[in-house]
Amino acid sequence: MAKWSLRQHWQAEGGGSELLRLAFPLILSTSVWTLQVTIDRVLLSWLSSDAVSAAMVASLIFWTPLSLLYNTAGYAATFVAQYVGAGRPHRVGPAVWQAIHFSMLAGLAFLALIPLGGPLLELGNQPSAVRGLADVYFRCLCFSALPTMVTAAVSGFFAGRGDSWTVLLLSAAGMVVNAVLDYAWIFGRWGFPEWGIAGAGWATVTGMSVSALLGLGLMLRASHRAEFRTLAGWRPERELFRRLMRYGLPSGLQWMIDGLAFTAFMLLVGWLGAAELAATSIAFTINMVAFLPMLGMGQAVCVLVGQRLGEDRPDLAERTTWSGMGLAWLYMTAVALLYLAAPGAFLFFFQNDREPDQWPRVAELVPVLLRFVAVYSLLDSINLVLSFALRGAGDTRFVTLVALTLSWPIMVLPTVAAWYFGWGLYAAWTFASAYIMMQALVFLVRFRQGKWKSMRVIEAVPVADAPGEQPLSTGRFPPAARQTGTSSGHVPAPGLMDGTG
Repeated sequence: MAKWSLRQHWQAEGGGSELLRLAFPLILSTSVWTLQVTIDRVLLSWLSSDAVSAAMVASLIFWTPLSLLYNTAGYAATFVAQYVGAGRPHRVGPAVWQAIHFSMLAGLAFLALIPLGGPLLELGNQPSAVRGLADVYFRCLCFSALPTMVTAAVSGFFAGRGDSWTVLLLSAAGMVVNAVLDYAWIFGRWGFPEWGIAGAGWATVTGMSVSALLGLGLMLRASHRAEFRTLAGWRPERELFRRLMRYGLPSGLQWMIDGLAFTAFMLLVGWLGAAELAATSIAFTINMVAFLPMLGMGQAVCVLVGQRLGEDRPDLAERTTWSGMGLAWLYMTAVALLYLAAPGAFLFFFQNDREPDQWPRVAELVPVLLRFVAVYSLLDSINLVLSFALRGAGDTRFVTLVALTLSWPIMVLPTVAAWYFGWGLYAAWTFASAYIMMQALVFLVRFRQGKWKSMRVIEAVPVADAPGEQPLSTGRFPPAARQTGTSSGHVPAPGLMDGTG
Protein backbone atom coordinates (compact mmCIF):
# COMPACT_ATOMS: atom_id res chain seq x y z
CA MET A 1 0.00 0.00 0.00
CA ALA A 2 2.86 2.36 0.84
CA LYS A 3 4.46 1.56 -2.50
CA TRP A 4 1.24 2.45 -4.31
CA SER A 5 0.95 5.72 -2.34
CA LEU A 6 4.46 6.68 -3.35
CA ARG A 7 3.63 6.01 -7.01
CA GLN A 8 0.48 8.08 -6.71
CA HIS A 9 2.40 10.97 -5.21
CA TRP A 10 4.99 10.77 -7.99
CA GLN A 11 2.39 10.89 -10.76
CA ALA A 12 -0.04 13.38 -9.19
CA GLU A 13 -0.11 17.13 -9.76
CA GLY A 14 2.74 18.68 -7.85
CA GLY A 15 4.56 15.33 -7.78
CA GLY A 16 7.98 14.41 -9.03
CA SER A 17 6.85 13.36 -12.51
CA GLU A 18 5.32 16.74 -13.37
CA LEU A 19 8.27 18.62 -11.90
CA LEU A 20 10.86 16.50 -13.66
CA ARG A 21 9.21 16.97 -17.07
CA LEU A 22 9.71 20.71 -16.75
CA ALA A 23 13.00 20.53 -14.87
CA PHE A 24 14.86 18.05 -17.09
CA PRO A 25 15.49 20.45 -20.00
CA LEU A 26 16.36 23.21 -17.51
CA ILE A 27 18.79 20.86 -15.77
CA LEU A 28 20.35 20.12 -19.15
CA SER A 29 20.44 23.85 -19.88
CA THR A 30 22.31 24.70 -16.68
CA SER A 31 24.51 21.66 -17.30
CA VAL A 32 25.36 23.08 -20.71
CA TRP A 33 26.29 26.38 -19.10
CA THR A 34 28.34 24.46 -16.52
CA LEU A 35 30.10 22.61 -19.32
CA GLN A 36 30.85 25.92 -21.01
CA VAL A 37 32.46 27.33 -17.86
CA THR A 38 34.34 24.08 -17.27
CA ILE A 39 35.71 24.08 -20.82
CA ASP A 40 36.94 27.63 -20.25
CA ARG A 41 38.66 26.69 -17.00
CA VAL A 42 40.15 23.44 -18.27
CA LEU A 43 41.59 25.07 -21.40
CA LEU A 44 42.96 27.94 -19.34
CA SER A 45 44.47 25.49 -16.86
CA TRP A 46 46.38 24.01 -19.80
CA LEU A 47 47.68 27.50 -20.38
CA SER A 48 48.81 28.06 -16.74
CA SER A 49 47.61 27.91 -13.13
CA ASP A 50 47.75 31.70 -13.10
CA ALA A 51 45.29 31.81 -16.01
CA VAL A 52 42.68 29.61 -14.30
CA SER A 53 43.07 31.56 -11.04
CA ALA A 54 42.71 34.83 -12.96
CA ALA A 55 39.57 33.57 -14.71
CA MET A 56 38.00 32.59 -11.38
CA VAL A 57 38.78 35.91 -9.70
CA ALA A 58 37.72 38.00 -12.72
CA SER A 59 34.50 36.00 -13.11
CA LEU A 60 33.57 36.57 -9.48
CA ILE A 61 34.17 40.32 -9.79
CA PHE A 62 32.19 40.37 -13.04
CA TRP A 63 29.25 38.33 -11.75
CA THR A 64 28.93 40.28 -8.52
CA PRO A 65 27.33 43.35 -10.19
CA LEU A 66 25.95 41.37 -13.14
CA SER A 67 24.05 38.98 -10.88
CA LEU A 68 21.94 41.92 -9.68
CA LEU A 69 21.04 42.89 -13.23
CA TYR A 70 20.85 39.38 -14.70
CA ASN A 71 18.48 38.03 -12.06
CA THR A 72 16.36 41.17 -12.20
CA ALA A 73 15.87 40.63 -15.94
CA GLY A 74 15.37 36.90 -15.45
CA TYR A 75 12.64 37.52 -12.88
CA ALA A 76 10.36 38.09 -15.85
CA ALA A 77 9.88 34.30 -15.74
CA THR A 78 7.91 34.63 -12.48
CA PHE A 79 5.62 37.26 -14.02
CA VAL A 80 5.12 35.05 -17.08
CA ALA A 81 4.35 32.01 -14.88
CA GLN A 82 1.77 33.84 -12.78
CA TYR A 83 0.13 35.47 -15.82
CA VAL A 84 -0.11 32.06 -17.52
CA GLY A 85 -1.52 30.48 -14.37
CA ALA A 86 -4.09 33.28 -14.08
CA GLY A 87 -5.20 32.77 -17.70
CA ARG A 88 -3.95 36.15 -18.92
CA PRO A 89 -1.60 35.39 -21.86
CA HIS A 90 -1.90 38.86 -23.37
CA ARG A 91 0.16 40.23 -20.43
CA VAL A 92 3.08 37.87 -21.06
CA GLY A 93 4.70 39.80 -23.92
CA PRO A 94 4.60 43.20 -22.19
CA ALA A 95 6.13 41.67 -19.03
CA VAL A 96 9.05 40.21 -20.99
CA TRP A 97 9.59 43.46 -22.89
CA GLN A 98 9.97 45.41 -19.63
CA ALA A 99 12.82 43.03 -18.80
CA ILE A 100 14.35 43.50 -22.26
CA HIS A 101 14.22 47.31 -21.92
CA PHE A 102 15.93 47.00 -18.56
CA SER A 103 18.57 44.67 -20.04
CA MET A 104 19.45 47.04 -22.87
CA LEU A 105 19.91 50.03 -20.57
CA ALA A 106 21.77 48.10 -17.88
CA GLY A 107 24.01 46.32 -20.42
CA LEU A 108 25.21 49.60 -21.90
CA ALA A 109 25.74 51.09 -18.44
CA PHE A 110 27.78 48.03 -17.44
CA LEU A 111 30.59 49.08 -19.77
CA ALA A 112 31.35 51.91 -17.36
CA LEU A 113 32.78 49.29 -14.97
CA ILE A 114 35.67 48.42 -17.27
CA PRO A 115 38.12 50.94 -15.74
CA LEU A 116 37.32 49.63 -12.24
CA GLY A 117 38.61 46.10 -12.87
CA GLY A 118 42.25 46.89 -12.13
CA PRO A 119 41.65 48.75 -8.84
CA LEU A 120 39.29 46.01 -7.61
CA LEU A 121 41.87 43.34 -8.36
CA GLU A 122 44.48 45.29 -6.41
CA LEU A 123 42.37 44.74 -3.28
CA GLY A 124 42.93 41.01 -3.49
CA ASN A 125 46.71 41.17 -3.11
CA GLN A 126 47.00 38.64 -5.93
CA PRO A 127 50.33 37.95 -7.65
CA SER A 128 50.99 40.50 -10.37
CA ALA A 129 50.75 37.88 -13.12
CA VAL A 130 47.28 36.85 -11.94
CA ARG A 131 46.12 40.48 -11.66
CA GLY A 132 47.21 41.29 -15.19
CA LEU A 133 45.44 38.28 -16.70
CA ALA A 134 42.32 38.84 -14.62
CA ASP A 135 42.07 42.47 -15.75
CA VAL A 136 42.20 41.39 -19.41
CA TYR A 137 39.52 38.75 -18.86
CA PHE A 138 37.29 41.14 -16.91
CA ARG A 139 37.39 43.75 -19.69
CA CYS A 140 36.25 41.18 -22.23
CA LEU A 141 33.46 39.88 -20.00
CA CYS A 142 31.99 43.37 -19.56
CA PHE A 143 30.98 43.33 -23.23
CA SER A 144 29.01 40.12 -22.65
CA ALA A 145 26.74 41.74 -20.05
CA LEU A 146 24.14 43.08 -22.49
CA PRO A 147 23.54 39.87 -24.47
CA THR A 148 23.64 37.85 -21.25
CA MET A 149 20.82 39.90 -19.72
CA VAL A 150 18.76 39.85 -22.93
CA THR A 151 19.11 36.06 -22.95
CA ALA A 152 17.89 35.94 -19.34
CA ALA A 153 14.81 38.04 -20.17
CA VAL A 154 13.93 36.06 -23.30
CA SER A 155 14.52 32.75 -21.51
CA GLY A 156 11.97 33.91 -18.95
CA PHE A 157 9.35 34.02 -21.71
CA PHE A 158 9.92 30.35 -22.54
CA ALA A 159 10.62 29.01 -19.04
CA GLY A 160 7.68 30.83 -17.43
CA ARG A 161 5.30 29.18 -19.91
CA GLY A 162 6.83 25.75 -19.33
CA ASP A 163 8.69 25.64 -22.69
CA SER A 164 11.95 24.56 -21.11
CA TRP A 165 13.25 22.79 -24.23
CA THR A 166 13.68 26.13 -25.99
CA VAL A 167 15.70 27.39 -23.02
CA LEU A 168 17.96 24.38 -23.54
CA LEU A 169 18.30 25.22 -27.23
CA LEU A 170 19.45 28.77 -26.45
CA SER A 171 22.03 27.53 -23.95
CA ALA A 172 23.33 24.81 -26.26
CA ALA A 173 23.73 27.16 -29.23
CA GLY A 174 25.77 29.62 -27.17
CA MET A 175 27.88 26.86 -25.62
CA VAL A 176 28.85 25.32 -28.97
CA VAL A 177 29.94 28.68 -30.35
CA ASN A 178 31.83 29.48 -27.16
CA ALA A 179 33.62 26.13 -26.97
CA VAL A 180 34.79 26.17 -30.59
CA LEU A 181 36.04 29.74 -30.36
CA ASP A 182 37.68 29.03 -26.99
CA TYR A 183 40.00 26.47 -28.54
CA ALA A 184 40.64 28.57 -31.62
CA TRP A 185 41.28 31.88 -29.87
CA ILE A 186 43.09 30.75 -26.70
CA PHE A 187 45.73 28.67 -28.50
CA GLY A 188 45.66 30.22 -31.98
CA ARG A 189 44.25 27.26 -33.91
CA TRP A 190 42.84 27.11 -37.48
CA GLY A 191 44.65 30.24 -38.59
CA PHE A 192 43.53 32.48 -35.71
CA PRO A 193 46.07 34.40 -33.59
CA GLU A 194 46.89 33.12 -30.09
CA TRP A 195 45.00 35.45 -27.74
CA GLY A 196 45.35 33.46 -24.52
CA ILE A 197 42.91 34.44 -21.78
CA ALA A 198 41.52 37.27 -23.95
CA GLY A 199 40.43 34.61 -26.43
CA ALA A 200 38.36 32.92 -23.73
CA GLY A 201 36.73 36.25 -22.89
CA TRP A 202 35.79 37.16 -26.46
CA ALA A 203 34.50 33.62 -27.06
CA THR A 204 32.10 34.17 -24.16
CA VAL A 205 30.90 37.47 -25.66
CA THR A 206 30.25 35.83 -29.02
CA GLY A 207 28.48 32.79 -27.59
CA MET A 208 26.13 34.90 -25.46
CA SER A 209 25.33 37.15 -28.43
CA VAL A 210 24.28 34.11 -30.46
CA SER A 211 21.98 32.94 -27.64
CA ALA A 212 20.37 36.39 -27.32
CA LEU A 213 19.70 36.82 -31.03
CA LEU A 214 18.33 33.30 -31.40
CA GLY A 215 16.04 33.78 -28.41
CA LEU A 216 14.63 37.05 -29.72
CA GLY A 217 13.98 35.47 -33.11
CA LEU A 218 12.08 32.53 -31.61
CA MET A 219 10.08 34.77 -29.26
CA LEU A 220 8.88 36.88 -32.20
CA ARG A 221 7.41 33.98 -34.17
CA ALA A 222 3.92 34.62 -35.55
CA SER A 223 2.17 32.25 -33.14
CA HIS A 224 3.75 33.93 -30.13
CA ARG A 225 2.99 37.40 -31.50
CA ALA A 226 -0.69 36.51 -31.76
CA GLU A 227 -1.19 34.78 -28.43
CA PHE A 228 1.26 36.55 -26.12
CA ARG A 229 1.69 39.95 -27.82
CA THR A 230 5.45 39.47 -28.05
CA LEU A 231 5.69 42.23 -30.65
CA ALA A 232 2.69 44.45 -29.92
CA GLY A 233 3.66 44.54 -26.24
CA TRP A 234 7.07 46.12 -26.82
CA ARG A 235 6.14 49.53 -25.42
CA PRO A 236 7.32 50.54 -21.96
CA GLU A 237 4.64 50.31 -19.26
CA ARG A 238 5.50 52.34 -16.20
CA GLU A 239 3.44 50.34 -13.69
CA LEU A 240 4.50 46.94 -15.01
CA PHE A 241 8.14 48.04 -15.12
CA ARG A 242 7.82 49.30 -11.55
CA ARG A 243 6.49 45.93 -10.40
CA LEU A 244 9.33 44.12 -12.16
CA MET A 245 11.81 46.34 -10.34
CA ARG A 246 9.93 45.96 -7.05
CA TYR A 247 10.24 42.19 -7.05
CA GLY A 248 13.09 41.58 -9.48
CA LEU A 249 15.63 43.93 -7.95
CA PRO A 250 15.49 42.28 -4.50
CA SER A 251 15.87 38.89 -6.18
CA GLY A 252 18.88 40.17 -8.10
CA LEU A 253 20.24 41.90 -5.01
CA GLN A 254 20.27 38.60 -3.13
CA TRP A 255 22.43 37.05 -5.84
CA MET A 256 24.72 40.10 -5.86
CA ILE A 257 25.16 40.09 -2.08
CA ASP A 258 25.91 36.38 -2.19
CA GLY A 259 28.32 36.90 -5.09
CA LEU A 260 30.01 39.82 -3.34
CA ALA A 261 30.51 37.71 -0.23
CA PHE A 262 32.08 34.85 -2.19
CA THR A 263 34.20 37.31 -4.20
CA ALA A 264 35.51 38.74 -0.93
CA PHE A 265 36.10 35.19 0.28
CA MET A 266 38.13 34.37 -2.85
CA LEU A 267 40.19 37.55 -2.53
CA LEU A 268 40.91 36.76 1.10
CA VAL A 269 41.94 33.21 0.21
CA GLY A 270 44.38 34.77 -2.24
CA TRP A 271 46.08 36.38 0.75
CA LEU A 272 46.77 32.90 2.12
CA GLY A 273 48.87 31.91 -0.91
CA ALA A 274 48.87 31.10 -4.62
CA ALA A 275 48.40 27.35 -4.08
CA GLU A 276 45.50 27.97 -1.70
CA LEU A 277 43.83 30.23 -4.26
CA ALA A 278 44.32 27.73 -7.12
CA ALA A 279 42.99 24.86 -4.99
CA THR A 280 39.95 26.88 -3.94
CA SER A 281 39.30 27.87 -7.56
CA ILE A 282 39.45 24.23 -8.66
CA ALA A 283 37.26 23.02 -5.77
CA PHE A 284 34.63 25.66 -6.51
CA THR A 285 34.73 24.74 -10.20
CA ILE A 286 34.27 21.03 -9.40
CA ASN A 287 31.39 21.88 -7.07
CA MET A 288 29.86 24.12 -9.72
CA VAL A 289 29.95 21.31 -12.28
CA ALA A 290 27.83 19.17 -9.97
CA PHE A 291 25.69 21.85 -8.34
CA LEU A 292 24.69 24.16 -11.21
CA PRO A 293 22.49 21.52 -12.88
CA MET A 294 20.35 21.75 -9.75
CA LEU A 295 19.68 25.37 -10.67
CA GLY A 296 17.46 23.85 -13.35
CA MET A 297 15.49 22.09 -10.62
CA GLY A 298 15.22 25.35 -8.70
CA GLN A 299 14.03 27.21 -11.79
CA ALA A 300 11.38 24.56 -12.44
CA VAL A 301 10.15 24.84 -8.85
CA CYS A 302 10.02 28.64 -9.22
CA VAL A 303 7.97 28.40 -12.43
CA LEU A 304 5.49 25.85 -11.10
CA VAL A 305 5.05 27.71 -7.82
CA GLY A 306 4.33 30.86 -9.84
CA GLN A 307 1.83 29.08 -12.07
CA ARG A 308 0.05 27.40 -9.15
CA LEU A 309 -0.23 30.66 -7.24
CA GLY A 310 -1.56 32.31 -10.39
CA GLU A 311 -4.21 29.58 -10.41
CA ASP A 312 -4.79 30.20 -6.68
CA ARG A 313 -3.66 26.67 -5.74
CA PRO A 314 -1.00 27.16 -3.04
CA ASP A 315 -1.41 23.55 -1.87
CA LEU A 316 -0.01 22.32 -5.18
CA ALA A 317 2.76 24.93 -5.03
CA GLU A 318 3.81 23.53 -1.65
CA ARG A 319 3.67 19.94 -2.89
CA THR A 320 5.83 20.84 -5.88
CA THR A 321 8.44 22.40 -3.58
CA TRP A 322 8.70 19.31 -1.39
CA SER A 323 9.01 17.13 -4.50
CA GLY A 324 11.84 19.33 -5.76
CA MET A 325 13.60 19.17 -2.42
CA GLY A 326 13.47 15.39 -2.39
CA LEU A 327 14.89 15.07 -5.89
CA ALA A 328 17.64 17.64 -5.22
CA TRP A 329 18.59 15.91 -1.98
CA LEU A 330 18.94 12.52 -3.65
CA TYR A 331 21.10 13.99 -6.42
CA MET A 332 23.42 15.91 -4.11
CA THR A 333 23.81 12.88 -1.82
CA ALA A 334 25.14 10.87 -4.75
CA VAL A 335 27.49 13.70 -5.71
CA ALA A 336 28.75 14.09 -2.13
CA LEU A 337 29.62 10.39 -2.00
CA LEU A 338 31.68 10.82 -5.19
CA TYR A 339 33.56 13.74 -3.64
CA LEU A 340 34.48 11.56 -0.68
CA ALA A 341 35.21 8.35 -2.56
CA ALA A 342 37.08 9.54 -5.65
CA PRO A 343 38.45 13.10 -5.32
CA GLY A 344 41.42 12.24 -7.55
CA ALA A 345 39.12 11.59 -10.51
CA PHE A 346 38.01 15.22 -10.46
CA LEU A 347 41.59 16.48 -10.30
CA PHE A 348 42.61 14.65 -13.48
CA PHE A 349 41.20 17.32 -15.81
CA PHE A 350 43.00 20.17 -14.03
CA GLN A 351 46.46 18.64 -13.77
CA ASN A 352 49.13 21.02 -15.01
CA ASP A 353 52.61 19.66 -15.74
CA ARG A 354 53.98 23.10 -16.65
CA GLU A 355 54.26 24.10 -12.97
CA PRO A 356 55.87 21.16 -11.13
CA ASP A 357 56.64 23.25 -8.05
CA GLN A 358 53.10 24.43 -7.32
CA TRP A 359 50.87 21.63 -8.59
CA PRO A 360 51.71 19.02 -5.89
CA ARG A 361 50.57 21.45 -3.17
CA VAL A 362 47.37 22.21 -5.11
CA ALA A 363 46.69 18.50 -5.61
CA GLU A 364 47.15 17.94 -1.87
CA LEU A 365 44.65 20.65 -0.89
CA VAL A 366 41.79 19.95 -3.31
CA PRO A 367 40.67 16.54 -1.93
CA VAL A 368 40.40 18.03 1.56
CA LEU A 369 38.36 20.95 0.26
CA LEU A 370 36.03 18.53 -1.49
CA ARG A 371 35.20 17.04 1.92
CA PHE A 372 33.90 20.44 2.95
CA VAL A 373 31.89 20.58 -0.28
CA ALA A 374 30.45 17.11 0.36
CA VAL A 375 29.15 18.19 3.76
CA TYR A 376 27.62 21.55 2.89
CA SER A 377 26.23 20.53 -0.51
CA LEU A 378 23.49 18.45 1.10
CA LEU A 379 22.04 21.48 2.85
CA ASP A 380 22.79 23.67 -0.13
CA SER A 381 20.27 21.64 -2.13
CA ILE A 382 17.61 22.62 0.42
CA ASN A 383 18.81 26.20 0.27
CA LEU A 384 18.48 26.22 -3.51
CA VAL A 385 14.97 24.74 -3.81
CA LEU A 386 13.40 26.75 -1.01
CA SER A 387 14.88 30.07 -2.11
CA PHE A 388 13.54 29.53 -5.63
CA ALA A 389 10.12 28.59 -4.28
CA LEU A 390 10.00 31.82 -2.27
CA ARG A 391 11.04 33.79 -5.36
CA GLY A 392 8.27 32.16 -7.37
CA ALA A 393 5.77 33.54 -4.88
CA GLY A 394 7.31 37.03 -4.76
CA ASP A 395 8.95 36.77 -1.33
CA THR A 396 12.13 38.28 -2.73
CA ARG A 397 12.71 40.85 0.00
CA PHE A 398 13.09 38.17 2.64
CA VAL A 399 15.48 36.16 0.47
CA THR A 400 17.62 39.27 0.10
CA LEU A 401 17.52 39.98 3.82
CA VAL A 402 18.87 36.52 4.57
CA ALA A 403 21.92 37.02 2.35
CA LEU A 404 22.48 40.53 3.69
CA THR A 405 22.42 39.56 7.36
CA LEU A 406 24.26 36.21 7.23
CA SER A 407 27.01 36.33 4.60
CA TRP A 408 29.46 38.80 6.11
CA PRO A 409 29.10 37.96 9.83
CA ILE A 410 29.31 34.20 9.29
CA MET A 411 31.68 33.85 6.30
CA VAL A 412 33.60 36.95 5.23
CA LEU A 413 34.62 38.60 8.50
CA PRO A 414 35.65 35.29 10.12
CA THR A 415 37.78 34.58 7.02
CA VAL A 416 39.57 37.88 7.63
CA ALA A 417 40.28 36.60 11.12
CA ALA A 418 41.53 33.29 9.71
CA TRP A 419 44.06 35.19 7.61
CA TYR A 420 45.03 37.64 10.34
CA PHE A 421 45.53 35.04 13.06
CA GLY A 422 47.03 32.43 10.73
CA TRP A 423 44.29 29.85 11.16
CA GLY A 424 44.75 28.72 7.56
CA LEU A 425 42.69 27.66 4.57
CA TYR A 426 40.61 24.99 6.29
CA ALA A 427 39.31 27.45 8.87
CA ALA A 428 38.22 29.79 6.08
CA TRP A 429 36.33 26.95 4.38
CA THR A 430 34.67 26.05 7.69
CA PHE A 431 33.17 29.55 7.84
CA ALA A 432 31.99 29.35 4.21
CA SER A 433 30.30 26.01 4.93
CA ALA A 434 28.60 27.40 8.03
CA TYR A 435 27.13 30.26 6.01
CA ILE A 436 25.56 27.91 3.46
CA MET A 437 24.12 25.68 6.16
CA MET A 438 22.62 28.59 8.09
CA GLN A 439 20.92 29.89 4.93
CA ALA A 440 19.21 26.54 4.44
CA LEU A 441 17.89 26.52 8.01
CA VAL A 442 16.45 30.05 7.75
CA PHE A 443 14.76 29.35 4.41
CA LEU A 444 13.22 26.17 5.81
CA VAL A 445 11.69 28.07 8.73
CA ARG A 446 10.34 30.79 6.41
CA PHE A 447 8.80 28.28 4.02
CA ARG A 448 7.12 26.36 6.83
CA GLN A 449 5.53 29.56 8.13
CA GLY A 450 3.51 29.74 4.88
CA LYS A 451 3.31 33.51 4.43
CA TRP A 452 4.43 33.09 0.82
CA LYS A 453 1.12 31.39 -0.05
CA SER A 454 -0.73 34.73 -0.02
CA MET A 455 1.79 36.58 -2.19
CA ARG A 456 1.48 37.51 -5.89
CA VAL A 457 3.64 39.65 -8.20
CA ILE A 458 0.98 40.31 -10.86
CA GLU A 459 -1.75 42.90 -10.52
CA ALA A 460 -5.27 41.76 -9.69
CA VAL A 461 -7.94 43.01 -12.10
CA PRO A 462 -11.44 41.82 -13.00
CA VAL A 463 -11.48 39.63 -16.10
CA ALA A 464 -13.81 42.08 -17.81
CA ASP A 465 -11.19 44.82 -17.45
CA ALA A 466 -8.45 42.79 -19.14
CA PRO A 467 -8.39 43.72 -22.84
CA GLY A 468 -8.10 40.87 -25.27
CA GLU A 469 -8.87 38.12 -22.75
CA GLN A 470 -11.71 35.64 -22.87
CA PRO A 471 -13.85 35.53 -19.71
CA LEU A 472 -13.27 32.57 -17.42
CA SER A 473 -15.88 29.86 -17.61
CA THR A 474 -17.07 30.72 -14.09
CA GLY A 475 -17.33 34.41 -14.93
CA ARG A 476 -15.30 35.17 -11.80
CA PHE A 477 -12.18 37.20 -11.17
CA PRO A 478 -8.62 36.02 -11.86
CA PRO A 479 -7.29 33.73 -9.13
CA ALA A 480 -5.03 36.39 -7.59
CA ALA A 481 -8.05 38.62 -7.00
CA ARG A 482 -10.16 35.75 -5.66
CA GLN A 483 -7.47 34.82 -3.21
CA THR A 484 -7.66 38.19 -1.49
CA GLY A 485 -11.43 38.03 -1.21
CA THR A 486 -12.22 40.92 -3.56
CA SER A 487 -15.61 39.96 -4.92
CA SER A 488 -16.75 43.47 -5.75
CA GLY A 489 -14.36 44.09 -8.65
CA HIS A 490 -12.02 46.45 -6.80
CA VAL A 491 -8.25 46.03 -6.91
CA PRO A 492 -7.03 45.06 -3.43
CA ALA A 493 -4.65 47.16 -1.41
CA PRO A 494 -0.98 46.67 -2.38
CA GLY A 495 -0.13 45.05 0.93
CA LEU A 496 -2.53 42.20 0.25
CA MET A 497 -0.95 41.42 -3.08
CA ASP A 498 2.75 41.80 -2.37
CA GLY A 499 2.94 40.12 0.99
CA THR A 500 3.79 43.30 2.91
CA GLY A 501 0.35 43.60 4.51
